Amino acid sequence: MRAELRLGLLGICAALLFACAAPEGNAGPRPSPTTTPEVDAGPRPKERISYGSDPLQFGDLRVPSRAGPFPVAVVIHGGCWVNEYGLDLMDSMSESLRAAGVATWNIEYRRIGDTGGGYPNTMLDVGMAVDAVRALAPKYELDLEKVVTVGHSAGGHLGVWVAARSKLSPQSALHGQDPLPIRAAVSLAGILDLKESISLGVCNGLAAKLVGGSPMEVPVRYAEVSPASLLPIGVRQVLIHGTADLIVPSSMSDHFLRVAKAAGEPDIKLVSIADADHFAVIEPSSPKWADVMAAILAAFR
Repeated sequence: MRAELRLGLLGICAALLFACAAPEGNAGPRPSPTTTPEVDAGPRPKERISYGSDPLQFGDLRVPSRAGPFPVAVVIHGGCWVNEYGLDLMDSMSESLRAAGVATWNIEYRRIGDTGGGYPNTMLDVGMAVDAVRALAPKYELDLEKVVTVGHSAGGHLGVWVAARSKLSPQSALHGQDPLPIRAAVSLAGILDLKESISLGVCNGLAAKLVGGSPMEVPVRYAEVSPASLLPIGVRQVLIHGTADLIVPSSMSDHFLRVAKAAGEPDIKLVSIADADHFAVIEPSSPKWADVMAAILAAFR
């Protein structure tokens, strides 16, 4: 699976562009939400839970076996915002975090190629999924004071964005009625400046497809959904990036850090993982994982 994703994202490519050109429909079968526990290798079964009425509005909740309350990682997968890839990319990482005592809410959301995917629904879905933690908290002993988003690549964009959405005007549809406060946002090789991603050709410029036009065509949308446009966010941010990343260059996190500090961001740091590629930062079997895990867990403190 990792090898296929590397090829798909590095090429991003004929098959991907064909999928993105279709305004509706999914590439391949999609799992249906259910509240029936699914047995996995962990000490307790994960539960697949819907957070909305759309078939793609669901997440997998994993809870440690000890007594709560538990800190919560809202895990957000990447894949250039397209429906070629799903939340299973983050299964191993979610299990590793659960073993470390963190409840994980690994979410799915509508993406480019899904009916309704892209602006604004991709962002609305992520906001709904985060806010759903409130409803899950009593039953599963979740600590609402320690909710951290952990997003990879395009999911890094969404994780930092959702931490910043309370800065939007309350009249904005993307703001949400009562955004759940986020303790910290962890970006794993995140795409944090959508304009820059287009200029660098990251994900073949698919940020424009996500937002529904170029920065010149829909500037207000970029102002609403690009983390770089919402600085200072005022939420702790941990940027984790491999120096050998060929898909989302580490220079993007370097640049975001500089801009954030210049904007007066009070609590942001960059953790560079030497010689790590795009996927080493989400793969517990990687020799780099111990460093990544330590940086993620530190975000909860």
